[in-house]
Amino acid sequence: MKTSVVQYLEENAAIRPDNTAFADAKNSITYSALLSCVQSVATFVAKHSKGRCPVAVLGEKSCNVVAAFLGIAYAGCFYVPLDPKHPAERLNGILDSLCPVLILVEGAAGERAAASLGLFQNSEDNQKQAFLLKDALDHPIDAVLLAQRRRAAVDIDPLYAIFTSGSTGKPKGVLVSHRSVIDFIEVFSQTFGFDETTVFGNQAPFDFDVSVKDIYTGLRCGARVELLEKSLFSFPVQLLDRLEERGVNTLVWAVSALVIISTIDALAEKRPEKLANILFSGETMPIRHLTYWRQHYPDAKFVNLYGPTEITCNCTYYQISPEENFAEESALPIGSAFPNEQVFLLDSNDHEITSPGEVGELCVAGTCLALGYLNDPERTQAVFCQNPLTRGWPEKIYRTGDLACYGENGLLYFRSRKDFQIKHMGHRIELQEIELHIQSIDNVNRCCCVFFKDRQKIVAFYEGTASTKEIIGVLRKKLPPYMIPNVFEQLERLPITPNGKIDRTKLSCYTVK
Repeated sequence: MKTSVVQYLEENAAIRPDNTAFADAKNSITYSALLSCVQSVATFVAKHSKGRCPVAVLGEKSCNVVAAFLGIAYAGCFYVPLDPKHPAERLNGILDSLCPVLILVEGAAGERAAASLGLFQNSEDNQKQAFLLKDALDHPIDAVLLAQRRRAAVDIDPLYAIFTSGSTGKPKGVLVSHRSVIDFIEVFSQTFGFDETTVFGNQAPFDFDVSVKDIYTGLRCGARVELLEKSLFSFPVQLLDRLEERGVNTLVWAVSALVIISTIDALAEKRPEKLANILFSGETMPIRHLTYWRQHYPDAKFVNLYGPTEITCNCTYYQISPEENFAEESALPIGSAFPNEQVFLLDSNDHEITSPGEVGELCVAGTCLALGYLNDPERTQAVFCQNPLTRGWPEKIYRTGDLACYGENGLLYFRSRKDFQIKHMGHRIELQEIELHIQSIDNVNRCCCVFFKDRQKIVAFYEGTASTKEIIGVLRKKLPPYMIPNVFEQLERLPITPNGKIDRTKLSCYTVK
């Protein structure tokens, strides 16, 4: 029985000590070397803190930052990734909410951010203790102290907190336990057949839960994880060169990252030969872009993953069979629940929905559920609540706020966010349905619809060369008049959040004509 993710590292350090565990643009680290670094960091953290405390890590993706995460976990604390390139106001907001016992700072970008935040100032007023990660990596290992921490640990101890955007404007910290990660990663690895020959090309930043699948599936399987720096995604051909050079065979990427490649037809110039597994999540995959990837990799495994951070990465999946074809205006199924996860739909009266086509809120139960929102009991209680279908005993569910329905095939289909379902001209409209039809149009790459309630206007923002007249001509054949957007805004690039999703908040601040 595993009670800590660190056991994955210990096992592989014994079985395959000289195999590369992680590699970034400049460095790589074997399993045995990683374990040594982790124990040094763990000793450093343990001497500066009690167990079950938050420790922030301020630094860009690197092998050293992975060692920091695992060292913090080894010491019985939980880690919080912070991107040094995020605005100072956001970083300060997270630190004020988090109250970390210490902050580990890595690399030049991390040091610049720490200096701008005043983290290295020694004063009685400064409660944020910041240290250079390199000092922790060089710290002598105290085996006795670490053994004490390991004996005190249990599997429901928190492993990490990831801060996501909140509707109130205040970031919310989703706290996830070792047990939730272990249970999910075991199932995830087995479902898709990952093993020591797998080479992951990690796209997601560390403060995005997609990276959890790369890090811990790699550790669980004894695989290699290539940490791809963010700047590569601004130069798609160089990105593809890296995938080829490093022998990457598995992508677990955000939809937006795959779309970057297909939008400019980059695979026509460079096609990494070893890609065999392409899994995607975060947003609805436009069929046009999926078709592009499938045409270039007809023998690859393509999987649509669904799930919010609050349920430890993913709760449903749909593996696309090679013979399947999809109309460009259609939506992919989000599929069925992973083993040991309960996924179901509730209507507005908290009755379960089982009939095809009926839309309800998607809810999840099981060990995959996060512990809640850090230092925010009110928000936690609002969405991590008692299962209304269970009366005889306590059973917690997470209300995702996503609307879905069953198809005639019994599979789940995402429909919209509850807050993306609008009332316009007396009709209830799901904005995503409009987006799917616009994205099916030639010369439209991506689209996002926003409802400006004060103006009672639906605005369609899109990338591509199609004209408003062309788009409206197509929509008139497919949608009733009240669903056709009132305004079309052609943008060179849709704004993207740090996690790679379309930034609807920025679009909602757009000045509408």
